Amino acid sequence: GIKARELFDAVAAATLPRLGEFNSQIFANMAWAFATAGVKAPELFDGIATATFQRLDEFNCQDCTNTLWAYATAGVKAPELFDAISTEAR
Repeated sequence: GIKARELFDAVAAATLPRLGEFNSQIFANMAWAFATAGVKAPELFDGIATATFQRLDEFNCQDCTNTLWAYATAGVKAPELFDAISTEAR
């Protein structure tokens, strides 16, 4: 299980209003960290998806793959995000 649930909750709460300040690598890393820890944070994942749509042109291949892996691992359904990244990769 998660040993630091309160920490992840605090990070998610502090991150949501500041997503506009972060770059693509931070989005990918944040999603990866939550997915790896098995922390459910639907509002954070929704926020990251929205921010990703707005700034997809800033994502490199590694950012895209890490983000997709995180969503798939976390079981977050985001078909529009997957489609957008797929389209951008072409």
